[in-house]
Amino acid sequence: MSHPDPLQVRWIHGSESAKHNTDPDLQVHWHDDATVILRQNKAINYEAPFLFLLFGDERALLLDTGATADAALFPLRSTVDALVGQWLHRHPHAGYELLVLHTHSHGDHVAGDGQLADRPRTTVVSADRGSVYRHLGLTADLDCSARLDLGGRVVDCIASPGHDAAAVTYFDAHSGFLLTGDTVYPGRLYVEDPAAYALTIDRLVAFADTHPVSHVLGCHIEMSTTPGEDYPVRTTFQPDEPPLEMTVEQLRDVRRAVAEVGDRPGRHVFDDFVLQLDG
Repeated sequence: MSHPDPLQVRWIHGSESAKHNTDPDLQVHWHDDATVILRQNKAINYEAPFLFLLFGDERALLLDTGATADAALFPLRSTVDALVGQWLHRHPHAGYELLVLHTHSHGDHVAGDGQLADRPRTTVVSADRGSVYRHLGLTADLDCSARLDLGGRVVDCIASPGHDAAAVTYFDAHSGFLLTGDTVYPGRLYVEDPAAYALTIDRLVAFADTHPVSHVLGCHIEMSTTPGEDYPVRTTFQPDEPPLEMTVEQLRDVRRAVAEVGDRPGRHVFDDFVLQLDG
């Protein structure tokens, strides 16, 4: 399976011994002048989720806040402050704001919210479906996406239930990133509502067919480089990870897998991902 242009980064992926871990608490990768991808250290939390920070002219958007609340273990606030400071040094702007949203409501994506709750000129939107939909302008018509303007940078927001009722996928035309949270990524795709998930995947494929998606980026890596083999849950050392970035064709592979599996509960293994349906 071909991959999109590589992101030119080697992600921290844990250590054989957490005692001897030398990785940063939060890896920072500037993809371009206005786009940052972050990954949490596996020694702090085995989930090692990815976070995304997008800078617009008027405000920045932080997607997800990681798996750890304690700032001493997971310095999200200080890291974000430093990144915003770096961007503002290059692009001076008075009263610059930060908006915090989430790909979905699960704990390993919202734990750091409290670190940002009292940050000046910052809005932290609760990850529950009602709060997210109200803020973005999403409605019961899930096929109707919303648009979020960061100032010269517009992000499309697509309702994506199936893994989690509050899940939203974000498309950033500036980078070409389709940010799929835990809905699609190289790992175990946990499906709580198969019917909703199938409609979401159809929705994302249809969107990708009409928009310039360069990379499909989820929030975890759980597969190995061996097709069909994933690392066990709670693994803290993953030396043979595949890339985080996936292709639109791999997104179509997920759609084909969903059609094949239907609503049969259990673990269904494919080369680049595992479908895990609740029983």
